[in-house]
Amino acid sequence: MKNRKRLLLLLGTVLLAVVLVGCGTSPITAESTGFWDRYIVLNFSRVIIWLSDLFGGSYGLGIIVFTLIIRIVLLPLMHGQTKSTRKMSELQPRIKALQAQYSSKDAETQSKLKEETSKLYSEAGVNPVAGCLPLLIQMPVLMGLYQAISRTEALSTGNFLWMNLGKPDPMFILPVLAAILTYATTKLSSMSQAESNPTTTSMMYMMPALILFMGITLPSALSLYWVVGNAFSVGQTLLLNNPFKIRKEREEKLQAERERERALEKALNPKKKKKKK
Repeated sequence: MKNRKRLLLLLGTVLLAVVLVGCGTSPITAESTGFWDRYIVLNFSRVIIWLSDLFGGSYGLGIIVFTLIIRIVLLPLMHGQTKSTRKMSELQPRIKALQAQYSSKDAETQSKLKEETSKLYSEAGVNPVAGCLPLLIQMPVLMGLYQAISRTEALSTGNFLWMNLGKPDPMFILPVLAAILTYATTKLSSMSQAESNPTTTSMMYMMPALILFMGITLPSALSLYWVVGNAFSVGQTLLLNNPFKIRKEREEKLQAERERERALEKALNPKKKKKKK
C-alpha cells in the first residue's frame, strides 16, 4: 500500500509537469472549444476575474478568495482524509502483527494476508486509498488555475504586491513561504499518527522541495495559491485535528491503561503470597 501511494504521487507529479508544459497555449475566450478549455479553464478565468472585480479589481485578491472557496468546498474531503490517516496509523501495530503471522511468500499465504488486512480495514471503517483522493482532486484545479492565468491576458499581465502574476516571484518570497507551509502541514499531520511512518517522513521533505522548485519556475499566482491553500490547511489541522490535543489524549489513554494494569497486578499479588504460604 505504501508503494502504491508513492506510485500515485509520482504519477500525479509527472502528469502535472506534462500537462503544465504541454497543454494548449492559445488565449482563452468565449469562443474556446473543447471540454477542458470551454468548461474548466474559461470558467476558472471568469470566476477569478469576477472575484477580482468584486474586491476592487485586484487579481491577487481574486486568486486568494478563489483558493479559499476551493478549500472550503474540499474541507469535508480533507477532514475525512485526515481521520482516515489517523485510523490507518492506529492500525499499524495490528497490520504488522498480521504480516508477521503470514510472513511466508507463497501465493496462498499472501492471499490470506491480503484477505485479513482487507477485513481489518473494513472493520475499522478505513479506506487505504482515501488518502490519495484530495491530491488527485486538486491536480485538475491546479492545472486549470495555471492555464486560466497563463492563457487569460488580464490575469497573465496582472500585478499583485511586488509580483507580476503571470511570471515567477522575482524575490522568491512566495515559493519559500509555500514550501514552509507545505512542510508545516505534513509535520502537523504526522504528529497525530500513533507511530512514525517512513512514507510520511519522506513526503515531509520531498513535497516542500517540489513546491519550492515549481514555485520558483512557474507563475507567482500558483505560489500564491499554494501559500493560501497550505495556510488554510494548517489552520484546519489545528482546529479540527489538533495533533497536540490528540497526543495528549493518547498519552492519557496509555497512562490509564498502565494504571489499570498496575491495579490488577496489585490485586493479584495477595493471592500469590497466600499460595506461597
